[in-house]
Amino acid sequence: MKKLLFVINTLGQAGAETALLNLLRQIDPKRYRISLYVLMGQGEMVGEVPEYVRLLNNSFCDRPVLSAEGRRLMARRVLGAALRRGTVIKLLPYLLGNFFSMAAKRRIQTDKLLWRLLSDGGQRFREEYDLAVAYLEGGSAYYVADHVKAARKAAFLHIDYELAGYTRALDRDCYLQFDHIFAVSEEAGSAFGKIYPECRERCSYFPNLLDVEDIRRKAALPGGFDDGFQGIRILTVGRLVTQKAFDVAMEAMSLLKQRGEKVRWYVLGEGDQRGFLEEKRRRLGLEEDFLMPGAVKNPYPCFAQADIYVHATRFEGKSIAIQEAQILGKALLVSDCSGNRDQVRQGEDGLFCEVTPESICEGIQILIHDPELRERLGRKAAERSFGGGAGLLELAD
Repeated sequence: MKKLLFVINTLGQAGAETALLNLLRQIDPKRYRISLYVLMGQGEMVGEVPEYVRLLNNSFCDRPVLSAEGRRLMARRVLGAALRRGTVIKLLPYLLGNFFSMAAKRRIQTDKLLWRLLSDGGQRFREEYDLAVAYLEGGSAYYVADHVKAARKAAFLHIDYELAGYTRALDRDCYLQFDHIFAVSEEAGSAFGKIYPECRERCSYFPNLLDVEDIRRKAALPGGFDDGFQGIRILTVGRLVTQKAFDVAMEAMSLLKQRGEKVRWYVLGEGDQRGFLEEKRRRLGLEEDFLMPGAVKNPYPCFAQADIYVHATRFEGKSIAIQEAQILGKALLVSDCSGNRDQVRQGEDGLFCEVTPESICEGIQILIHDPELRERLGRKAAERSFGGGAGLLELAD
């Protein structure tokens, strides 16, 4: 029986984690012995790991990663990893060098420095695997490249590598150690190839895997909106982070309100920008118009009940939330950026906008005032195919 190891940074409720769980469910446990190591050792989706998958973490917390409690635990995990085996001392030149490089670009991303601490300070396993898979950029890629014994190694890319802030210096050229790299979108693979041209021949397309029937089943379960609002409902699902541009979405909502539109915008997700966004919402007077109830265990009834799905992000890899909205037949407005262009066809199953308040507002208004267009775009979106993905397990055989 072939032995597989999957490594991911966290098991929080997010797109890549959902895609990994769907992938694990499709692997035959009679043919493969599957292990999973979660670098951070936390995440609320741990209960959805298939029972035949062996979780290697010595301890695990199922608290939401991006909640206040989750962030406190994360800080303790990082501190423990930094002190373990003298990791922080060994990494000091790396940390300082990359910090000053980020500062020179006026884009300090502390999380990307911490992934190296978590990787080098993580657990170690003596077992050798037939295939080890780093399912996310950053920590899991560093860990598999540097600290896992495996006959073959593979990595997944879920983002536009350069726009997300990664560099070869930050990665220490770790991707050169992988036998194959799977990009979840064509644009993500192309962007990566510009930074790692020597890896182009080892890079292929592997879309996120979704259980279409399960999503439709969950969408029909009780739940969804309970506020009795009678106007147009806008939905966005995503982490409250800079990438998702919710600060711009709020300004678009303010314009919609000024123009007399009867709409309400719902954002399902959690993240480190909550405090900033709540203060901005207060200043704009949108407390009853732009709602942020947090992450929801089953968001699909909200998808089903929404009139418009908006995904106006600054950059993207391949959004599972967009795919979920398509499966449930929603009219989409998405930003014209890498990743999103792979998923939506302008005027056929969705509309594009720029990441500006005016462009987002105008795109929403087009959909508000043309219900036939909303219905046609949603119908076309639901007809898309969400299969595919090949080549991963062949690496182990």
